[in-house]
Amino acid sequence: MSDLFDIVTSATLYAAAIRLALPIFLAALGETFAERAGLVNVGLEGMMLMGAFGAVLGSDVTGSALAGVAIGLLFAVLVAAIQGFVSINFGGDQIVCGIALNIGALGVTAFLVRAIWEGGNAPQVAGFSAFDLPLLANAPFVGVAVFQQGIFVYVALVLALISWWALMKTGWGLRMRGCGEDPLACESLGIPVKRLRWQAMLICGACAGLGGVFLALGQLLTFSDGMSGGRGFIALAVVIIARWSPMLAVPSALLFGAVEAFALRVQSSDLNVPPELMLALPYLATIIVYAIVVGRSNPPAALGRTYVRQ
Repeated sequence: MSDLFDIVTSATLYAAAIRLALPIFLAALGETFAERAGLVNVGLEGMMLMGAFGAVLGSDVTGSALAGVAIGLLFAVLVAAIQGFVSINFGGDQIVCGIALNIGALGVTAFLVRAIWEGGNAPQVAGFSAFDLPLLANAPFVGVAVFQQGIFVYVALVLALISWWALMKTGWGLRMRGCGEDPLACESLGIPVKRLRWQAMLICGACAGLGGVFLALGQLLTFSDGMSGGRGFIALAVVIIARWSPMLAVPSALLFGAVEAFALRVQSSDLNVPPELMLALPYLATIIVYAIVVGRSNPPAALGRTYVRQ
């Protein structure tokens, strides 16, 4: 019991929780835009994978982590554009397209890694390390947990605030939300539904791609097959749990980050707990919380429905 208490009260546990929650949050943030506009994008995994691959490729070729970020975002947005063409322009099934993109990204990245790098393994590349914020980093407990993180953490917090303001407090956000509730009524008022849905999809791709970039350049500094590890699917649940709110997505993602961090710490401790159970714990938590919340959430009325301009 003392080992368990030490784990739960450790500041490093919560620091790890923030890092593990970050890619989930970024993908969920992008999905919030897409679903507010009426689009279900289950291709988050593929966008994260392509973002991570592009980040490592760009950083390796140029030697610049910033160039890696730019190329990673470009790759992810290109995947989002494919989803946009199929689901917005051609009225294809959004879920089927997303699943196909996930499978395609998994295969394409695995193939390109083996085709580009000798030995079939991506190299270690330049990335972003954590740093201490002056004064705040020395604060008891909170300093270690929050203020000794990498730049991606602080960028994500700024993105959460900007996204909440843009979606909830601007005319653009009102029109975007209208597209997810009643696109036909919006079109009758002269609101360009397809254009706004395209914007939402590209924003979704960029955010999910940034989550993949963080995995590659903020954590592992390399690329491995399937490194997104189901985080895109957890992000889909986070959007529902957060009730399509960018700000509520922060604590929702942190919940799953904390569960994963706890599972990892238990595995490395002396506690006699089956490792298989700890590996499954984040996904079990996702199912349990989703089952509790799903019946109490009200999704956008036109979510997932194909819209054809009249």
